[in-house]
Amino acid sequence: MSTGLVILTALVALALGGLAGYLGRKLLAEARLASAEEAARRVVEESKREAERIRREALVEAKEEAIRHKNEAEREIRERRNEIQNREQRLAQREETLDRKTEAVERKEEQLRAREGAVERLQAEVEHLKARQLAELERISGLEREEAKAILMKHVEDESRQEAAALVREIEATAREEGEKKARDIISLAIQRCAADHVAETSVSVVALPNDEMKGRIIGREGRNIRAFETLTGIDLIIDDTPEAVILSGFDPVRREIARVALEKLIADGRIHPARIEETVEKARKEVEARIREEGEQAAFEAGVAGLHPEIIKLLGRLRFRSSYGQNVLRHSLEVTHLAGVMAAELGANVAVAKRAGLIHDIGKAVDHEVEGTHTDIGVELARKYREPAEVVQAIAAHHGDVEPGSVEAVLVAAADAISAARPGARRETLEAYIKRLEKLEEIADSFDGVDKAYAIQAGREVRIIVKPEKIDDLTSARLAKDIVKRIENELEYPGQIKVTVIRETRAVETAK
Repeated sequence: MSTGLVILTALVALALGGLAGYLGRKLLAEARLASAEEAARRVVEESKREAERIRREALVEAKEEAIRHKNEAEREIRERRNEIQNREQRLAQREETLDRKTEAVERKEEQLRAREGAVERLQAEVEHLKARQLAELERISGLEREEAKAILMKHVEDESRQEAAALVREIEATAREEGEKKARDIISLAIQRCAADHVAETSVSVVALPNDEMKGRIIGREGRNIRAFETLTGIDLIIDDTPEAVILSGFDPVRREIARVALEKLIADGRIHPARIEETVEKARKEVEARIREEGEQAAFEAGVAGLHPEIIKLLGRLRFRSSYGQNVLRHSLEVTHLAGVMAAELGANVAVAKRAGLIHDIGKAVDHEVEGTHTDIGVELARKYREPAEVVQAIAAHHGDVEPGSVEAVLVAAADAISAARPGARRETLEAYIKRLEKLEEIADSFDGVDKAYAIQAGREVRIIVKPEKIDDLTSARLAKDIVKRIENELEYPGQIKVTVIRETRAVETAK
């Protein structure tokens, strides 16, 4: 077979195979298409049936929801209709009540108008009777109306004045008794809670010596040791016949303390010459300064006062070596602190301010020998300088009455200062000054007209005055006591307070025979 024939045969076979494959695929595709169309028709029918079912269910639910809303609306309408009916009933009842009240008010108004007419008629009758009675009284008394009125007013005025004076006297007596009782209770409580020592300070210090030979060593060759000592300390060293003792004399207590410490160190050491004296005095000065600071800190701690400036602490420590009328000023300041604090607590005042002002009220005495002015003015300036509160500064300024107290705490500090200074044993007073003060008290009392006798008693803390009853009545007695108090306050200087008692007595004496 030739090659061309084979190729032709292959081509024919290939064409017949491709045709057969085409026809097969076409038939298969048509079969598949018919199957898909059938499935699609079934899906559409099922979807229609499902949609119809859902539509019917939604319709049923919508109808049920509409019925439920309708029922709720009808129920709410019924409730509102009932509420409106109830309100209408209440309004109707209120209208009826108001109508009844209106009728009652109208009846009362008619009754009041009737009573007003009756009262006017009675008032007219009273005026008429009053005029007739006044005319009759004028005829009987022989006085005009204005004259009788003036006499009556004068009588009423005299009686009222007497009653007012008696009432004032009674009120003053009651207030004085209650005030004095309360003050005594508070002060006695404060004093009981603040027990203080009796202090007596002097302006000299005594240093004991191991033997009398030490006096010569203290004096030194040609007195050079004693001169060096007095020059360095500023204190007089008195060496006399007193056995085994020398005396340090000076008004500056700090210098005197430095001299005492230095002299005791020199005596203990035994080496006494100008160079050693200078070295020892310097050491003693540093020790005393450290002690001053410790004393100030201890005083602030004991008083319970915090936040003080370091310079004020030092000044407080210096008060440990300062005395006033024989009373140690630091002990006095602590006593005033405790007294003022207790009284402030009892009265509900500011305890912190009272204690702070009480502690530093005499701070000016620490430097009053170095600065011009009274210790009060110096203390005020120091307190302002070191930023103390205004109420504390005012209390310091007012504690001796130089200015008016501006607060309760200032009054308490002044009272505590007077109590501390006036208690027995606190201060020394010479017999001569004491007698002069008593004589001056009696002299002031005797200078008033109507005074019969005057007696100063209780160590000058009270003056009792007996007046002439024919010249001084009860009302004048009270005024006389106040006048005497003013004179005493203006003319005398005294510790604490002085009580003035005026006694008026009328006696009727008869003898049976």
